[in-house]
Amino acid sequence: MHNLKNDVTVLHIDSDSDNRRLVHDTLANNGINVIEASNGIDGIRKALSSSPDVILLDIALPDLDGYEVTLKIRGDARGKDVPIVALSTQNDRRMIQAVGCDGLIVKPIQISKLPGQIRAFAEAGRPNLEILSNADRSDDSGLLLLQGHKLADKLQTKIEELENTNKALLESEKIRTDFYRNLSHELSTPLTPAVGYLNMLLNEDLGELTPLQRKAIESIGRGVNKVRSMVENLLDVTALSTGKMSFFSREYDFNMQAREALKLCDEQFRERGIHVDSSIPKSQFVGLGDSEKLRRAMVQLLENAVKFCKPDGQVHICTRRTADRFMYLVYDSGSGIPEQELQAIFKTFYQIDGSPTREHGGTGLGLALARKIIERFGGEIWAESPPTEHSVGFEWAQTMVGLWVPVKVTNADL
Repeated sequence: MHNLKNDVTVLHIDSDSDNRRLVHDTLANNGINVIEASNGIDGIRKALSSSPDVILLDIALPDLDGYEVTLKIRGDARGKDVPIVALSTQNDRRMIQAVGCDGLIVKPIQISKLPGQIRAFAEAGRPNLEILSNADRSDDSGLLLLQGHKLADKLQTKIEELENTNKALLESEKIRTDFYRNLSHELSTPLTPAVGYLNMLLNEDLGELTPLQRKAIESIGRGVNKVRSMVENLLDVTALSTGKMSFFSREYDFNMQAREALKLCDEQFRERGIHVDSSIPKSQFVGLGDSEKLRRAMVQLLENAVKFCKPDGQVHICTRRTADRFMYLVYDSGSGIPEQELQAIFKTFYQIDGSPTREHGGTGLGLALARKIIERFGGEIWAESPPTEHSVGFEWAQTMVGLWVPVKVTNADL
Protein backbone atom coordinates (compact mmCIF):
# COMPACT_ATOMS: atom_id res chain seq x y z
CA MET A 1 0.00 0.00 0.00
CA HIS A 2 1.13 3.58 -0.70
CA ASN A 3 0.74 5.85 2.33
CA LEU A 4 2.27 9.11 1.07
CA LYS A 5 -0.27 11.77 0.17
CA ASN A 6 1.53 12.59 -3.07
CA ASP A 7 1.88 8.95 -4.07
CA VAL A 8 -1.69 7.72 -4.48
CA THR A 9 -2.93 5.69 -7.45
CA VAL A 10 -6.63 5.28 -8.18
CA LEU A 11 -8.24 2.80 -10.53
CA HIS A 12 -11.44 4.34 -11.86
CA ILE A 13 -13.85 1.82 -13.42
CA ASP A 14 -16.69 3.57 -15.25
CA SER A 15 -18.30 3.01 -18.65
CA ASP A 16 -19.13 6.72 -19.13
CA SER A 17 -16.25 8.48 -20.89
CA ASP A 18 -17.37 11.93 -19.69
CA ASN A 19 -17.36 10.76 -16.07
CA ARG A 20 -13.90 9.22 -16.52
CA ARG A 21 -12.56 12.44 -18.02
CA LEU A 22 -13.98 14.60 -15.21
CA VAL A 23 -12.64 12.34 -12.46
CA HIS A 24 -9.26 12.01 -14.19
CA ASP A 25 -8.78 15.76 -14.58
CA THR A 26 -9.90 16.50 -11.02
CA LEU A 27 -7.68 13.89 -9.38
CA ALA A 28 -4.68 14.47 -11.66
CA ASN A 29 -4.77 18.19 -10.89
CA ASN A 30 -4.54 17.25 -7.21
CA GLY A 31 -1.47 15.03 -7.65
CA ILE A 32 -3.29 11.70 -7.74
CA ASN A 33 -2.39 9.10 -10.37
CA VAL A 34 -5.37 7.70 -12.28
CA ILE A 35 -5.74 4.39 -14.12
CA GLU A 36 -8.94 3.96 -16.13
CA ALA A 37 -11.11 1.03 -17.21
CA SER A 38 -14.30 1.29 -19.25
CA ASN A 39 -15.89 -2.04 -18.32
CA GLY A 40 -15.94 -4.66 -15.57
CA ILE A 41 -13.74 -7.23 -17.31
CA ASP A 42 -10.96 -4.71 -17.99
CA GLY A 43 -11.41 -3.28 -14.51
CA ILE A 44 -10.85 -6.67 -12.85
CA ARG A 45 -7.72 -7.25 -14.95
CA LYS A 46 -6.24 -3.85 -14.05
CA ALA A 47 -7.25 -4.12 -10.39
CA LEU A 48 -5.29 -7.38 -10.04
CA SER A 49 -2.30 -6.34 -12.12
CA SER A 50 -1.65 -2.66 -11.31
CA SER A 51 -1.91 -2.67 -7.45
CA PRO A 52 -3.91 0.57 -7.05
CA ASP A 53 -4.28 2.25 -3.65
CA VAL A 54 -8.02 2.80 -4.15
CA ILE A 55 -10.57 1.46 -6.60
CA LEU A 56 -13.34 3.86 -7.57
CA LEU A 57 -16.06 1.61 -8.97
CA ASP A 58 -19.30 2.51 -10.74
CA ILE A 59 -21.99 0.01 -9.77
CA ALA A 60 -23.98 0.38 -13.02
CA LEU A 61 -21.50 -1.20 -15.44
CA PRO A 62 -22.92 -2.75 -18.63
CA ASP A 63 -21.13 -6.12 -18.67
CA LEU A 64 -20.45 -7.20 -15.09
CA ASP A 65 -21.99 -4.79 -12.62
CA GLY A 66 -20.07 -3.29 -9.72
CA TYR A 67 -21.23 -5.95 -7.25
CA GLU A 68 -19.93 -8.75 -9.48
CA VAL A 69 -16.67 -6.91 -10.09
CA THR A 70 -16.18 -6.46 -6.34
CA LEU A 71 -16.86 -10.15 -5.61
CA LYS A 72 -14.32 -11.14 -8.25
CA ILE A 73 -11.63 -8.76 -6.94
CA ARG A 74 -12.20 -9.80 -3.34
CA GLY A 75 -11.93 -13.46 -4.34
CA ASP A 76 -8.33 -12.93 -5.47
CA ALA A 77 -5.48 -12.56 -2.96
CA ARG A 78 -4.15 -9.58 -4.93
CA GLY A 79 -7.38 -7.65 -4.42
CA LYS A 80 -8.48 -8.52 -0.90
CA ASP A 81 -6.77 -5.54 0.82
CA VAL A 82 -7.35 -2.65 -1.60
CA PRO A 83 -10.16 -0.25 -0.58
CA ILE A 84 -13.07 -0.28 -3.03
CA VAL A 85 -15.32 2.79 -3.11
CA ALA A 86 -18.65 2.33 -4.91
CA LEU A 87 -20.23 5.00 -7.08
CA SER A 88 -24.00 4.68 -7.23
CA THR A 89 -27.17 6.71 -7.65
CA GLN A 90 -28.78 4.57 -4.92
CA ASN A 91 -27.85 4.69 -1.26
CA ASP A 92 -27.77 0.88 -0.93
CA ARG A 93 -25.05 0.65 1.69
CA ARG A 94 -25.96 -2.81 2.98
CA MET A 95 -25.57 -4.52 -0.40
CA ILE A 96 -22.42 -2.55 -1.16
CA GLN A 97 -20.89 -3.54 2.18
CA ALA A 98 -22.08 -7.13 1.86
CA VAL A 99 -20.17 -7.75 -1.37
CA GLY A 100 -16.97 -6.22 0.03
CA CYS A 101 -16.98 -2.50 -0.79
CA ASP A 102 -15.51 -0.18 1.85
CA GLY A 103 -17.35 3.01 1.04
CA LEU A 104 -20.02 4.67 -1.04
CA ILE A 105 -20.07 7.95 -2.92
CA VAL A 106 -23.59 8.77 -4.05
CA LYS A 107 -23.97 10.24 -7.52
CA PRO A 108 -23.86 12.99 -8.61
CA ILE A 109 -20.33 13.26 -7.23
CA GLN A 110 -19.39 16.39 -5.31
CA ILE A 111 -16.28 16.74 -7.38
CA SER A 112 -14.57 19.28 -5.10
CA LYS A 113 -14.60 16.77 -2.22
CA LEU A 114 -13.41 13.79 -4.28
CA PRO A 115 -9.60 14.23 -3.93
CA GLY A 116 -9.87 14.45 -0.16
CA GLN A 117 -12.15 11.41 -0.01
CA ILE A 118 -9.75 9.37 -2.14
CA ARG A 119 -6.74 10.32 0.00
CA ALA A 120 -8.66 9.41 3.17
CA PHE A 121 -9.44 5.93 1.82
CA ALA A 122 -5.85 5.46 0.63
CA GLU A 123 -4.39 6.41 4.02
CA ALA A 124 -6.90 4.40 6.06
CA GLY A 125 -6.75 1.26 3.97
CA ARG A 126 -9.48 -1.31 4.47
CA PRO A 127 -11.39 -0.67 7.71
CA ASN A 128 -11.31 -3.19 10.53
CA LEU A 129 -15.00 -4.06 10.54
CA GLU A 130 -16.54 -5.00 13.88
CA ILE A 131 -17.90 -8.52 14.20
CA LEU A 132 -21.52 -8.44 13.08
CA SER A 133 -24.34 -9.90 15.14
CA ASN A 134 -25.86 -13.18 13.99
CA ALA A 135 -28.87 -11.29 12.66
CA ASP A 136 -26.66 -8.93 10.66
CA ARG A 137 -24.66 -11.85 9.26
CA SER A 138 -27.88 -13.55 8.30
CA ASP A 139 -29.12 -10.44 6.54
CA ASP A 140 -25.83 -9.99 4.71
CA SER A 141 -25.85 -13.65 3.71
CA GLY A 142 -29.27 -13.09 2.25
CA LEU A 143 -27.99 -10.11 0.29
CA LEU A 144 -25.04 -12.10 -1.01
CA LEU A 145 -27.34 -14.98 -1.93
CA LEU A 146 -29.57 -12.54 -3.83
CA GLN A 147 -26.55 -11.18 -5.65
CA GLY A 148 -25.41 -14.72 -6.42
CA HIS A 149 -28.80 -15.47 -7.98
CA LYS A 150 -28.53 -12.34 -10.11
CA LEU A 151 -25.09 -13.39 -11.27
CA ALA A 152 -26.34 -16.89 -12.09
CA ASP A 153 -29.22 -15.39 -14.10
CA LYS A 154 -26.80 -13.19 -16.01
CA LEU A 155 -24.49 -16.11 -16.74
CA GLN A 156 -27.45 -18.18 -17.93
CA THR A 157 -28.47 -15.36 -20.27
CA LYS A 158 -24.92 -15.12 -21.62
CA ILE A 159 -24.77 -18.89 -22.16
CA GLU A 160 -28.06 -18.79 -24.06
CA GLU A 161 -26.75 -15.92 -26.18
CA LEU A 162 -23.59 -17.89 -26.95
CA GLU A 163 -25.63 -20.99 -27.82
CA ASN A 164 -27.82 -18.97 -30.18
CA THR A 165 -24.74 -17.37 -31.74
CA ASN A 166 -23.13 -20.78 -32.21
CA LYS A 167 -26.32 -22.13 -33.79
CA ALA A 168 -26.39 -19.18 -36.19
CA LEU A 169 -22.74 -19.78 -37.09
CA LEU A 170 -23.41 -23.46 -37.80
CA GLU A 171 -26.36 -22.53 -40.00
CA SER A 172 -24.22 -19.94 -41.77
CA GLU A 173 -21.49 -22.55 -42.33
CA LYS A 174 -24.05 -24.94 -43.86
CA ILE A 175 -25.34 -22.19 -46.16
CA ARG A 176 -21.76 -21.35 -47.16
CA THR A 177 -20.93 -24.99 -47.89
CA ASP A 178 -24.11 -25.49 -49.90
CA PHE A 179 -23.36 -22.33 -51.87
CA TYR A 180 -19.83 -23.49 -52.75
CA ARG A 181 -21.14 -26.91 -53.79
CA ASN A 182 -23.92 -25.44 -55.95
CA LEU A 183 -21.60 -22.84 -57.43
CA SER A 184 -19.05 -25.51 -58.33
CA HIS A 185 -21.77 -27.59 -59.99
CA GLU A 186 -23.10 -24.63 -61.97
CA LEU A 187 -19.59 -23.74 -63.14
CA SER A 188 -18.53 -27.28 -64.01
CA THR A 189 -21.68 -28.03 -66.06
CA PRO A 190 -20.91 -25.60 -68.93
CA LEU A 191 -17.19 -26.40 -68.73
CA THR A 192 -17.76 -30.02 -69.74
CA PRO A 193 -18.89 -29.34 -73.35
CA ALA A 194 -16.41 -26.47 -73.64
CA VAL A 195 -13.50 -28.78 -72.83
CA GLY A 196 -14.88 -31.44 -75.15
CA TYR A 197 -15.21 -29.13 -78.15
CA LEU A 198 -11.79 -27.56 -77.51
CA ASN A 199 -10.20 -31.01 -77.63
CA MET A 200 -12.07 -31.79 -80.85
CA LEU A 201 -10.81 -28.55 -82.39
CA LEU A 202 -7.22 -29.18 -81.29
CA ASN A 203 -7.38 -32.73 -82.64
CA GLU A 204 -8.73 -31.22 -85.90
CA ASP A 205 -11.79 -33.47 -85.74
CA LEU A 206 -13.85 -30.54 -87.03
CA GLY A 207 -11.42 -29.48 -89.71
CA GLU A 208 -7.83 -28.44 -90.24
CA LEU A 209 -6.54 -25.45 -88.22
CA THR A 210 -4.28 -22.68 -89.40
CA PRO A 211 -1.29 -21.92 -87.14
CA LEU A 212 -2.99 -18.75 -85.90
CA GLN A 213 -6.23 -20.60 -85.12
CA ARG A 214 -4.36 -23.29 -83.23
CA LYS A 215 -2.52 -20.68 -81.19
CA ALA A 216 -5.79 -18.96 -80.30
CA ILE A 217 -7.54 -22.22 -79.35
CA GLU A 218 -4.56 -23.33 -77.23
CA SER A 219 -4.76 -20.02 -75.38
CA ILE A 220 -8.49 -20.53 -74.79
CA GLY A 221 -7.78 -24.07 -73.63
CA ARG A 222 -5.29 -22.91 -71.02
CA GLY A 223 -7.86 -20.47 -69.63
CA VAL A 224 -10.59 -23.09 -69.53
CA ASN A 225 -8.30 -25.60 -67.83
CA LYS A 226 -7.37 -23.01 -65.21
CA VAL A 227 -11.04 -22.40 -64.43
CA ARG A 228 -11.71 -26.14 -64.33
CA SER A 229 -8.82 -26.61 -61.90
CA MET A 230 -10.20 -23.93 -59.58
CA VAL A 231 -13.67 -25.50 -59.69
CA GLU A 232 -12.19 -28.91 -58.87
CA ASN A 233 -10.29 -27.40 -55.93
CA LEU A 234 -13.45 -25.76 -54.63
CA LEU A 235 -15.35 -29.05 -54.89
CA ASP A 236 -12.56 -30.89 -53.10
CA VAL A 237 -12.26 -28.35 -50.27
CA THR A 238 -16.03 -28.54 -49.75
CA ALA A 239 -15.98 -32.35 -49.77
CA LEU A 240 -13.10 -32.47 -47.29
CA SER A 241 -14.75 -29.92 -44.99
CA THR A 242 -17.95 -31.95 -44.86
CA GLY A 243 -16.18 -35.31 -44.58
CA LYS A 244 -17.65 -36.52 -47.87
CA MET A 245 -14.40 -37.16 -49.73
CA SER A 246 -13.44 -40.83 -49.91
CA PHE A 247 -9.84 -41.88 -49.24
CA PHE A 248 -8.39 -45.24 -50.22
CA SER A 249 -5.55 -47.16 -48.67
CA ARG A 250 -3.37 -49.08 -51.10
CA GLU A 251 0.33 -49.55 -51.76
CA TYR A 252 2.06 -46.77 -53.72
CA ASP A 253 5.50 -45.34 -54.53
CA PHE A 254 5.98 -41.91 -52.91
CA ASN A 255 8.80 -40.98 -55.32
CA MET A 256 6.71 -41.87 -58.36
CA GLN A 257 3.94 -39.56 -57.13
CA ALA A 258 6.51 -36.77 -56.71
CA ARG A 259 7.73 -37.24 -60.30
CA GLU A 260 4.17 -37.37 -61.65
CA ALA A 261 3.28 -34.15 -59.80
CA LEU A 262 6.32 -32.42 -61.32
CA LYS A 263 5.34 -33.64 -64.79
CA LEU A 264 1.83 -32.21 -64.36
CA CYS A 265 3.28 -28.77 -63.54
CA ASP A 266 6.11 -28.81 -66.08
CA GLU A 267 4.28 -26.62 -68.60
CA GLN A 268 3.49 -23.99 -65.95
CA PHE A 269 7.16 -23.73 -65.02
CA ARG A 270 8.15 -23.41 -68.69
CA GLU A 271 5.59 -20.67 -69.33
CA ARG A 272 6.94 -18.67 -66.39
CA GLY A 273 10.55 -19.25 -67.38
CA ILE A 274 11.37 -20.84 -64.02
CA HIS A 275 14.32 -23.22 -63.80
CA VAL A 276 13.31 -26.44 -62.04
CA ASP A 277 15.42 -29.32 -60.86
CA SER A 278 14.86 -32.13 -58.43
CA SER A 279 16.60 -34.68 -56.26
CA ILE A 280 14.07 -37.50 -56.19
CA PRO A 281 15.72 -40.90 -55.67
CA LYS A 282 15.16 -43.53 -58.34
CA SER A 283 14.57 -46.08 -55.62
CA GLN A 284 11.04 -46.67 -54.43
CA PHE A 285 9.60 -45.21 -51.23
CA VAL A 286 6.83 -47.75 -50.80
CA GLY A 287 3.98 -46.55 -48.64
CA LEU A 288 0.35 -47.27 -47.93
CA GLY A 289 -2.35 -44.65 -48.57
CA ASP A 290 -4.30 -42.79 -51.25
CA SER A 291 -1.71 -41.98 -53.92
CA GLU A 292 -4.04 -39.85 -56.08
CA LYS A 293 -4.93 -37.53 -53.19
CA LEU A 294 -1.27 -37.31 -52.17
CA ARG A 295 -0.30 -36.31 -55.72
CA ARG A 296 -2.98 -33.60 -55.65
CA ALA A 297 -1.38 -32.14 -52.52
CA MET A 298 2.09 -32.23 -54.11
CA VAL A 299 0.78 -30.40 -57.18
CA GLN A 300 -0.64 -27.64 -54.96
CA LEU A 301 2.81 -27.06 -53.43
CA LEU A 302 4.34 -26.84 -56.90
CA GLU A 303 1.66 -24.44 -58.17
CA ASN A 304 2.30 -22.26 -55.12
CA ALA A 305 5.99 -22.10 -56.11
CA VAL A 306 5.01 -21.20 -59.71
CA LYS A 307 2.83 -18.37 -58.45
CA PHE A 308 5.36 -16.75 -56.14
CA CYS A 309 8.60 -17.42 -58.01
CA LYS A 310 9.52 -14.67 -60.48
CA PRO A 311 10.49 -15.41 -64.11
CA ASP A 312 14.07 -16.68 -64.35
CA GLY A 313 13.68 -17.88 -60.77
CA GLN A 314 14.66 -21.25 -59.38
CA VAL A 315 12.73 -24.13 -57.81
CA HIS A 316 14.06 -27.38 -56.37
CA ILE A 317 12.01 -30.40 -55.34
CA CYS A 318 13.30 -33.23 -53.18
CA THR A 319 11.97 -36.22 -51.28
CA ARG A 320 13.36 -37.77 -48.13
CA ARG A 321 12.41 -40.50 -45.74
CA THR A 322 12.86 -41.49 -42.14
CA ALA A 323 11.92 -44.74 -40.45
CA ASP A 324 8.22 -43.90 -40.30
CA ARG A 325 7.55 -40.99 -42.67
CA PHE A 326 8.09 -39.61 -46.17
CA MET A 327 8.88 -35.93 -46.80
CA TYR A 328 8.27 -33.80 -49.89
CA LEU A 329 10.04 -30.41 -49.91
CA VAL A 330 9.69 -27.58 -52.44
CA TYR A 331 12.25 -24.74 -52.37
CA ASP A 332 11.79 -21.52 -54.36
CA SER A 333 13.67 -18.28 -54.91
CA GLY A 334 10.58 -16.06 -54.64
CA SER A 335 10.19 -13.04 -52.39
CA GLY A 336 9.57 -15.10 -49.24
CA ILE A 337 6.72 -15.15 -46.74
CA PRO A 338 6.44 -12.78 -43.73
CA GLU A 339 6.89 -14.67 -40.46
CA GLN A 340 3.41 -13.78 -39.23
CA GLU A 341 1.90 -15.32 -42.39
CA LEU A 342 3.61 -18.73 -42.25
CA GLN A 343 0.64 -20.47 -40.63
CA ALA A 344 -2.10 -18.36 -42.20
CA ILE A 345 -1.23 -19.30 -45.80
CA PHE A 346 -2.82 -22.73 -45.25
CA LYS A 347 -6.23 -21.28 -44.33
CA THR A 348 -9.08 -21.58 -46.83
CA PHE A 349 -9.38 -18.53 -49.14
CA TYR A 350 -6.45 -16.80 -47.40
CA GLN A 351 -4.30 -14.48 -49.52
CA ILE A 352 -1.14 -12.77 -48.24
CA ASP A 353 -2.15 -9.85 -50.43
CA GLY A 354 -5.92 -9.87 -50.72
CA SER A 355 -6.24 -6.59 -52.63
CA PRO A 356 -7.76 -6.48 -56.15
CA THR A 357 -4.41 -5.18 -57.45
CA ARG A 358 -2.35 -7.96 -55.91
CA GLU A 359 0.64 -9.15 -57.90
CA HIS A 360 -0.12 -12.87 -57.60
CA GLY A 361 -3.34 -14.57 -58.68
CA GLY A 362 -5.14 -17.49 -57.14
CA THR A 363 -8.16 -18.10 -54.93
CA GLY A 364 -6.49 -19.16 -51.68
CA LEU A 365 -7.69 -22.74 -52.11
CA GLY A 366 -4.55 -24.63 -53.19
CA LEU A 367 -2.55 -24.80 -49.97
CA ALA A 368 -5.74 -25.13 -47.92
CA LEU A 369 -6.68 -28.18 -49.99
CA ALA A 370 -3.19 -29.64 -49.57
CA ARG A 371 -3.37 -29.12 -45.79
CA LYS A 372 -6.74 -30.84 -45.50
CA ILE A 373 -5.51 -33.81 -47.57
CA ILE A 374 -2.28 -34.22 -45.62
CA GLU A 375 -4.10 -33.95 -42.29
CA ARG A 376 -6.37 -36.80 -43.41
CA PHE A 377 -3.20 -38.81 -44.03
CA GLY A 378 -2.17 -38.11 -40.44
CA GLY A 379 0.73 -35.97 -41.65
CA GLU A 380 1.65 -32.29 -41.58
CA ILE A 381 2.29 -29.43 -43.98
CA TRP A 382 4.38 -26.40 -43.11
CA ALA A 383 6.36 -23.46 -44.51
CA GLU A 384 9.74 -21.95 -43.67
CA SER A 385 10.91 -18.53 -44.85
CA PRO A 386 13.84 -18.51 -45.08
CA PRO A 387 14.31 -22.29 -44.90
CA THR A 388 15.71 -23.36 -41.55
CA GLU A 389 15.79 -27.13 -41.93
CA HIS A 390 16.89 -29.61 -44.60
CA SER A 391 18.27 -26.66 -46.63
CA VAL A 392 21.93 -27.59 -47.13
CA GLY A 393 22.76 -26.72 -50.73
CA PHE A 394 19.69 -24.51 -51.18
CA GLU A 395 21.00 -21.29 -49.62
CA TRP A 396 19.48 -19.34 -52.53
CA ALA A 397 15.98 -20.36 -51.50
CA GLN A 398 13.72 -17.78 -49.85
CA THR A 399 10.90 -20.20 -49.03
CA MET A 400 10.45 -23.91 -48.42
CA VAL A 401 6.99 -25.46 -48.28
CA GLY A 402 7.02 -29.08 -47.21
CA LEU A 403 4.81 -31.95 -46.22
CA TRP A 404 5.26 -35.32 -44.58
CA VAL A 405 2.99 -38.35 -44.40
CA PRO A 406 3.31 -41.60 -42.46
CA VAL A 407 4.79 -44.50 -44.39
CA LYS A 408 1.63 -46.48 -43.68
CA VAL A 409 -1.76 -44.84 -43.34
CA THR A 410 -4.38 -47.06 -41.76
CA ASN A 411 -7.99 -47.17 -42.90
CA ALA A 412 -8.97 -45.63 -39.56
CA ASP A 413 -6.87 -42.56 -40.39
CA LEU A 414 -8.55 -42.17 -43.77
